[in-house]
Amino acid sequence: MSAEVLSGKPLAGLIKQRAQEQAHALDSQGIRPTVAVVVATDDESTLWYVRSIERAAERAGIGCRIVDLGRDATEQVLASVLSDLSVESSVHGIILQTPLPAGVKADSLVGLIAPEKDIDGANPLSLGRLAVGQPAFAPATARSVVEILDHYEVPVAGRNVVVVGRSAVVGKPLSLLLLAKDATVTVCHSRSGALEQFTRPADVVVVAAGRTGLLTGSHVTEKTVVVDVGTNVLPDGSLVGDVDEASVTGVAAALTPVPGGVGSVTTALLLLHTVEAASQQEPAQLAAAASATRI
Repeated sequence: MSAEVLSGKPLAGLIKQRAQEQAHALDSQGIRPTVAVVVATDDESTLWYVRSIERAAERAGIGCRIVDLGRDATEQVLASVLSDLSVESSVHGIILQTPLPAGVKADSLVGLIAPEKDIDGANPLSLGRLAVGQPAFAPATARSVVEILDHYEVPVAGRNVVVVGRSAVVGKPLSLLLLAKDATVTVCHSRSGALEQFTRPADVVVVAAGRTGLLTGSHVTEKTVVVDVGTNVLPDGSLVGDVDEASVTGVAAALTPVPGGVGSVTTALLLLHTVEAASQQEPAQLAAAASATRI
């Protein structure tokens, strides 16, 4: 038996199409959804990713402003830029791209992103709102996992779901999103002990720990659906996840690939979040346009 491949590419295409349609609808009413990506690094892989967001935004009819502050940007400069963007009416979404310069702490900066523009769920206020069921943008990677499970009709309500990793970017917000869908969620981490005691009984296992080959075939059964969130770069430049794909493929029921899985959906969701943010921030203009259309 070979695990079903849960590719993220078809879903990413659908989400981008949805974002494009909504962006065009807003543009026809004089509103151009715009995202600002703040960058302070010369890491080529990061810059490649930022350029890919820019290209995807352009194809979808979404404005994308790359604010490149350079690798030597200070925390004060970054704070000033984020504060200015948070009150700039022409910008609807803000992404603070990591890595940041040495000594600069992201924790002290993400709180400066206005929650209504926090399209990647970085501000702690966004996580707090998710926790109590209030409207907020979830981190795009965390939401990608849920969207993939929905797209392939993998049930989670009443099922046992194990999330390996407790980061504020994926593990914690994902657990909240899954709880909201009535899953029974277990979060594992480095102090949890033998991983297989949690993962083998699970219906769904999501791995987001940043460790190559962490999950192997011995950790899963023939009923397990595995979602691999890991993005690890090997010495030869190739990209692999946290799952030992060769061993898991022969055991599990289904598996997302790396690359081509969660990552492709993440970029698409950032575009959709930008459009949704623009719609929420421009109610007066939208109401005026609707009234003019009726007349």
